[in-house]
Amino acid sequence: MSGTELYLRLLRHVRPYWRTFAAAILGIVVVAATEPALPALLKPLLDGVFVNKDEAVIRWTPVFIIGLFVIRGLAEYVAQFALSWVGNRLVMDLRAQMFRKLLTLPARFYDDQPSGTLISKLTYDVTQVTTAATSVLTVVFKDALVILGLLGWMLWLNWKLTLLSLALMPLIVLVVRVISIRLRNSSREVQRQMGEMTQVVQEAIEGHRVVKLFGGQDYEQQRFDEQANRVRRQLMKQAAAAAASVPVVQFLAALALATIVYLATRQSNADQITVGGFVSFIAAMLMLTAPLKRVTSVNEPLQRGLAAAESVFALIDEAGETDSGTRAPGRARGDIRIEGLRFAYGADGRAALDHIDLAIAPGETVALVGASGSGKTTLANLVPRFYAPSAGRILLDGEDVASLKLSALRANIVLVSQDVVLFNDTVAANIAYGAMKGATRAQIESAARAAHALEFIERMPQGFDTLVGENGVRLSGGQRQRLAIARALLKDAPVLILDEATSALDTESERHVQAALEALMRGRTTLVIAHRLSTIEKAHRIVVLDGGCIVEAGTHVELLARGGKYAQLYRNQFQQAGEG
Repeated sequence: MSGTELYLRLLRHVRPYWRTFAAAILGIVVVAATEPALPALLKPLLDGVFVNKDEAVIRWTPVFIIGLFVIRGLAEYVAQFALSWVGNRLVMDLRAQMFRKLLTLPARFYDDQPSGTLISKLTYDVTQVTTAATSVLTVVFKDALVILGLLGWMLWLNWKLTLLSLALMPLIVLVVRVISIRLRNSSREVQRQMGEMTQVVQEAIEGHRVVKLFGGQDYEQQRFDEQANRVRRQLMKQAAAAAASVPVVQFLAALALATIVYLATRQSNADQITVGGFVSFIAAMLMLTAPLKRVTSVNEPLQRGLAAAESVFALIDEAGETDSGTRAPGRARGDIRIEGLRFAYGADGRAALDHIDLAIAPGETVALVGASGSGKTTLANLVPRFYAPSAGRILLDGEDVASLKLSALRANIVLVSQDVVLFNDTVAANIAYGAMKGATRAQIESAARAAHALEFIERMPQGFDTLVGENGVRLSGGQRQRLAIARALLKDAPVLILDEATSALDTESERHVQAALEALMRGRTTLVIAHRLSTIEKAHRIVVLDGGCIVEAGTHVELLARGGKYAQLYRNQFQQAGEG
C-alpha cells in the first residue's frame, strides 16, 4: 500500500470526528493567516513611522500587534486541543479494532505469531499512527499555508527576487524524497525489533520461576541487552536520517537567502525598492526558514507513522475465523460422528490425523490415549472447529459442524484442560465468565459446590469476590482446576472435552478434581484426553491413536486382554509408577 493510500485510510478513521477536526483546521488556518501579517507590518511601520512620521501608524501599530497575537494564541489553543482530542480518539478506536480482530483470529494465526509482537502492535505501533494522522497534518497544513502566504507577500513586493528564491525548490524536494525512503525502512525495522524485545520481556516475566531455578538470569539479561541494542541501532539510523534532512534544507535555503540579499541591496542602490520593502522582504524570507524546517522535520514522524499504519492495518485486515455455518440449533443431544477425517498443520501436507472414523453416542465417555504427538489434542481441537479438517467431516446430532454457526456450535461444547486459563478478576467473575456473566450468586455457588471448590473459596479473604491474580497465580494447581470445572458446570453444555485435566496435580488435588470431574461428566458426551491411564479405566470406550491413526478401540479390560498398543502403554506406565 502506497503512502498516499495509507494516509487516506488513516483519515477515514478521523471522519467520525470531522467537526472537532474542522475546528482544529480552522484554528490552523487562522494561525497560518496571521503569520505573513508580521512581515507585512514592517513595510508600513518602517516607511510610515521612520520615513513619513505618520501619527496614525505610530498610534495603531502596537494595538494591531497585540490584537494579532491574542487571535493567534486563541487559534493555537483551539487547534492543539482539538487535534489532541482527535488523536487520542483515533488511537482508542484503532486499538479497539485491533483487539476485536485478535478475538476473532483463527488458531493457526496464533500458532505462527509471537504474542510479544502482537502486544507491541497494540501498545507501541498504534501510538506512532497518531502523529501521522493529526500532528503531522497540523505542521504540513499550517506551514504550507504560512509558506504560501509569505511567498504571496514576497511576490507582491518583488516577484523577480521571489522566483529566484524558488529555483532551489526541486533540489529540496529531492533531498526530502531520498530521506523519506530511508526513514520509512528504518521505522519498519524499529517496529519489528520492538516486537521481538517485547517477546523477550514477556517470556522472562512468565517464566521467572524457571529462570531463577536454572540460573538463567545472565542469559535472559544478555538476550534483552542484545535486542535492546538492536532497537537502539535502528533508532540511531532513523535519527541520523532525520538529523541530516534539516541542515541540508537549511543550507540550501541559506544559499538562496545570501543570493537574494546581494541582489536586493543592488536594487536598493538603484532605488528600485524602499527601506521598508527591503526589510519586509528579507523578514518574510527569513520567516520562511522556520516553516521549511518544520515541514522537513515532520518527514521523520510521518514516515514512522506510515510504517506503523502498515503494521496496524495488516493486523486489522487479517482474515478472521471462517464462519460459513448458517444454522443455529438449540441444545444438542451430544451425538458425535467423525467420518474420514484428515488434518495437516503445515504446508508440507504431513498429516497429523489420517482416516479417522469414530462414533460417540450421547452421554458416552470416550478416552483418547497414545504417545505424545499421536494426534489426541488435535482431534479434540477439531470438534469445536478451532481448526478446519483437511478432509472428511465431523457431525453433531447428524449435522456437519461446518454448517453450524460457530457461536451455536461452541455453545454446546465445554473444554477443561491442564492449562487452566483464569483472568485477573474475582472468583465469581471467573466462574460466571463470558456468556454466563448474568448468572446469579446462587447458581455460581452451586457450580462451585459441585466442583468441590466451595470449601477453599469460603476460606478466601473476600470469598467469591477475591481477586485470583494473573492466571490464578494466588491459587494452587488443584484450586485453579476446580474453578475451571465450576465454570464448565455453570455452562452446562452437552459435549465435554477433557484435555489431560489431572496430569499436573498431586494425589490429594487429583482426588478432589477427579470427584468434581465425575460430577461434570454425568449425562454428557465426553471426550477425554488422558496421560494417566488409571484415570480412564471407567470410560465406556478407549481409542488408541498412533501416528495420527486409530489403531485400537475397546474397553479397558478388552484392550488389556488383547495385548496390543494399549496394553504396552499401560504396562510401561505401571512400571514407571512402581519404579517411582
